[in-house]
Amino acid sequence: MTLMAPIPFKNCLNRVVAGATILGSVMAMSMTSAQAIETNAREAYIMDFDTGTVLLNKNGDTLTEPASMTKMMTVHMLFKHIKDGSVSMDDTFHVSEKAWRKGGSKMFVEVNSDVSVSDLLHGIIVQSGNDAAIVVAEGLAGTEEAFAEEMTEEARNIGMTKSVFKNSTGWPAEGHLVTVHDLATLARDTIRNFPDLYSLYSVKEFTYNGIRQPNRNPLLGTSAGVDGLKTGHTESAGYGLTASAERDGRRLIIVVNGLNSVRERRTESQKLLDWGFREFDNYDLFAEGETISSANVWLGAETKVDLVADQKILLTLPRSASRDMKVSVVYDGPIPAPISKGDQIATLKVDVPDQETREFPLYAAHDVGRLGFVGRIGAAIKYLLWGANG
Repeated sequence: MTLMAPIPFKNCLNRVVAGATILGSVMAMSMTSAQAIETNAREAYIMDFDTGTVLLNKNGDTLTEPASMTKMMTVHMLFKHIKDGSVSMDDTFHVSEKAWRKGGSKMFVEVNSDVSVSDLLHGIIVQSGNDAAIVVAEGLAGTEEAFAEEMTEEARNIGMTKSVFKNSTGWPAEGHLVTVHDLATLARDTIRNFPDLYSLYSVKEFTYNGIRQPNRNPLLGTSAGVDGLKTGHTESAGYGLTASAERDGRRLIIVVNGLNSVRERRTESQKLLDWGFREFDNYDLFAEGETISSANVWLGAETKVDLVADQKILLTLPRSASRDMKVSVVYDGPIPAPISKGDQIATLKVDVPDQETREFPLYAAHDVGRLGFVGRIGAAIKYLLWGANG
């Protein structure tokens, strides 16, 4: 018999999470209950960092030119080498003539010089140096072409399902295409896996070879909580930005592309960030291992078994929809003994108006042994006379 028990959680609904992290698999959900927002961006994507919930998706899986937002992957590759110890910030890479001659935005490295990894990171992140990106590509993989293949392979490893890289800079090239969904995935992976190195994205200016250049991120230092990541622009791609901001312990990631000007890029990005923080919030329903409910047990040494989740259950919801949320536990019961701790025996269902139902597995919190022969006979008679709650 399938049983459903509503869960009262007057208090837990109001527990807004500050910087929590989902520990299990997360279902990325698109929110539809908040007031819709229009944007001039050709492509736009907003994601909650903690839950992976998608707040806005406009052409999020359409392939588009990333321009210099490509350099986020170049930096990611270098971060990965620094983290595993194969490269240090003090190591140097040689500047080839190819890197030195590259046009567009530049760090202004000198041909045949050796530049530290630390300076190259600043040159890519702050100054968007195409020359610095090529130096890193050649230093790590020998050639930029080989590095681009590694970039694409790493993209698949971290969940970027459609993007293909042909170079380290974002210089227009046939087949060099990404999605804004993938760029949000890249930003999330970078922040999550390289938290110390990620702080470089908040550096506001950098001077190299006597030339001082400001960070091109238009929201850095002007919009509350913005601490990264990267702009992009070519004539064919338009103006784009991948940005992240943290306010009151909650972090959002936005990606926009295909805008018409520097000013529009700044104003649209600011508008979307403010909307995401205003219209949505994170709700901490249950902690990992917290007893959520209990299930009836059949022929067990105990009549009930506690139910727990193996992950923090944290939801991103429109503020207007959270009041009508319904949470229930569903299982086929009573559950026959014996039961072992960790057995999956129930499901937590979360229903919010105008959204897909979210489900989380629930597990036995402890062992429940089986009754002996005499006890089983007594329990069976009791059940026949008075039912499961007798």
